[in-house]
Amino acid sequence: MTNASPRPPSANGTFQGKIGTTYEESTPWWPDQQAPPEDTPNVVVIVLDDVGFSDLGCFGSDIDTPAMDALATGGLRYANFHTTTLCSPTRASLLTGRNHHSVGMRMLSNFDTGFPSGRGQITKSAAILPEVLRDAGFNTMAVGKWHLAPMEQTTASGPYTQWPLSRGFERYYGFLEAETDSFYPELFHDNHAVDPPKSPEEGYHLSEDIVDRAIEFVRDQTSVTPEKPFFMYMAFGAAHAPHQAPQEYLEKYRGRFDHGWDAERATRHARQIERGILPAGTELAPHNPGVLPWDELPDDEKKLSARLQEAYAAMVDHTDHHIGRFMEFLERIGRMENTITILLSDNGASQEGGQQGSLNPTAYQNGLPEDFEEMLARIDEIGTTRAHANYPWGWAQAGNTPFKRYKQNTHEGGVRCPLIVQWPRGLPRTGEIRQQFHHVTDIAPTLFELLGLEAPAVYNGVPQMPIHGVSMGYTFDSPTAPTRKDAQHFEMFGHRAIWHDGWKAVAYHERGTSFDADQWELYHHDTDFSECNDLAQTRPEQLQKMISRFWVEAGKYDVLPLDDQGFAPRAKIPRPGSPRKRTTFTYYPGMAHLPGAAVPPVMNRAHRITASVDRATASDEGVLVSLGNISSGYVLYVKDNRLVYEYNFLGTRYTVTSEEELPTGPAELTFEFVKTGDMQGVGHLYVSGRPVGEEVIPRVLPHFFGWQGLDVGRDTLSPSSPSYDGEFAFTGRFEKLVFTVAPDEEGEEPFERID
Repeated sequence: MTNASPRPPSANGTFQGKIGTTYEESTPWWPDQQAPPEDTPNVVVIVLDDVGFSDLGCFGSDIDTPAMDALATGGLRYANFHTTTLCSPTRASLLTGRNHHSVGMRMLSNFDTGFPSGRGQITKSAAILPEVLRDAGFNTMAVGKWHLAPMEQTTASGPYTQWPLSRGFERYYGFLEAETDSFYPELFHDNHAVDPPKSPEEGYHLSEDIVDRAIEFVRDQTSVTPEKPFFMYMAFGAAHAPHQAPQEYLEKYRGRFDHGWDAERATRHARQIERGILPAGTELAPHNPGVLPWDELPDDEKKLSARLQEAYAAMVDHTDHHIGRFMEFLERIGRMENTITILLSDNGASQEGGQQGSLNPTAYQNGLPEDFEEMLARIDEIGTTRAHANYPWGWAQAGNTPFKRYKQNTHEGGVRCPLIVQWPRGLPRTGEIRQQFHHVTDIAPTLFELLGLEAPAVYNGVPQMPIHGVSMGYTFDSPTAPTRKDAQHFEMFGHRAIWHDGWKAVAYHERGTSFDADQWELYHHDTDFSECNDLAQTRPEQLQKMISRFWVEAGKYDVLPLDDQGFAPRAKIPRPGSPRKRTTFTYYPGMAHLPGAAVPPVMNRAHRITASVDRATASDEGVLVSLGNISSGYVLYVKDNRLVYEYNFLGTRYTVTSEEELPTGPAELTFEFVKTGDMQGVGHLYVSGRPVGEEVIPRVLPHFFGWQGLDVGRDTLSPSSPSYDGEFAFTGRFEKLVFTVAPDEEGEEPFERID
């Protein structure tokens, strides 16, 4: 045969066979496939949200959690385990094995502070568990809450570089934000937004949906490649507010907490000591500031508070049921025995419900009060589709029994969390409690050790920072072994702490005050688990030693600069490249749901919304644009041949309706908001430039509309208005929707008034 012309170099320079002119003269070769050793265990990591140290039955609670209790009975409970005190940072540390400031997640992924410690995304210098495990031959799957991508990048336009599928997961189903409505969640499947598979009326709840999808992913994987291990990351929305559960779970807890938070704390505290969760002699911390004795509350306040706690308990119980369903599935398909299951909460119980509780988280984020009488009148809505409930401080402190303070704080109430580890085939001892000090950075190195892997020194060409955590594997068969942790710092919103050699120094920071004015406290944790005996005055040398150690750790792990700015003011500031960083926005019908972090910044600013439509008949109607949910937002729609704008201010609705019926045919339907002062203005309606209505809007939100985003041409998920049913999709021809927004928050108008 005639020789072929010379070939260019092979695209795969590693080919080790022989290539001749024909296949008879050639030798095939196949590269070795990356595969973990036979019998490598599967890994399931379950993350609960805002669940306090004592809120599981196996950690002292009366809330029914039989599935999680069974994991504890068949595994180990860690009673001295710590997190970062906030959701995104804990997840970043959990998945990287590094401290959260070091990897760029000083607080929430919603913000970029402009400093390396606060980029709101995990640096590529810290490969995360699914990246390493996927390359080691695992199938990697995630369901539930992500909250590790810059939120302004979670639109259909991306970029997708920090979404789950770009950070090592092969499958994903869940929500990308900090929180979501469990009956109307903003869902994403792999790299695109999807609607919930059914409605609340058909029995939908997010926790069940998450487990349904987890079962689907594992079933598909096991059916096709049973020889491969899997990594399942299951991060529930529960029990982050809003606290919501099916009605039968709400009814189950009626009256269960009428005894109040003081009696509840005392019962949990005694049970924790009796069961060995706390050392004998551990004191119960006094009430946090603002928490009144239960007996001093008025009867109506007791009634509302107990109902709010019932909704929280119902949500935890309901989640436990579905965790049990997933574990039963693993048992049924024969994969339970060799599965490492790790279950934890991301931080302590939340203080975000305020002193009296809340039915509207947007009020908290905007620093606005809620009317108690209005909340009481809505008591039967708590836990349902019609309310976004959160419990008061007293119940949050009960969740954190026996500790002080809450989520966001660096006292133990914020950072001490339940941790359960189960591995039927691998744990030499079960049903026991471990008291060694450990931190969420220790989970990744523990898994690396158990799986026989090493964190890569270079990943995808990027040099990697060292792992900061230590493996907890030594604790499995050594109940009393000294901790291998040397020191651990904490910082959040300026709250600071340092643990070292059994001692802890901690400083509570009052937002807006000088950091130099913070009062450091000192506790000997080996004898004072609950931080009740401050030794700062009697051991000043030890305190100064600890404070000095904090600054060393802060410098080493990129904690600086200290930053105490809150959530809502940051939400108004778009990061570079944000789709919000302009004053004109043009949207087209049929576009994907737009997450709240990427919507036009109309909060407390003059703005205009214009819809270009063509209505063939007077019966053409529907939503033109909607944003928000039952808690807050706005909607512009056509109904009964009138143009209507509604503004939802924390449940109070201000409506502007056209004074005349609309013409058919092409038209520009416009709403314009003109500021008359801070957080107030006048709403005007126009049809093709002609004024048709105006009303005073006496109150608008200063910073933040909530977590649910924007729809064009329909109203999906939790409804923005009770004035129509369902999505109320616009039935006429809809060309486009244009927002024009003032260039700053001072209300300077970027356009000439229409009239």
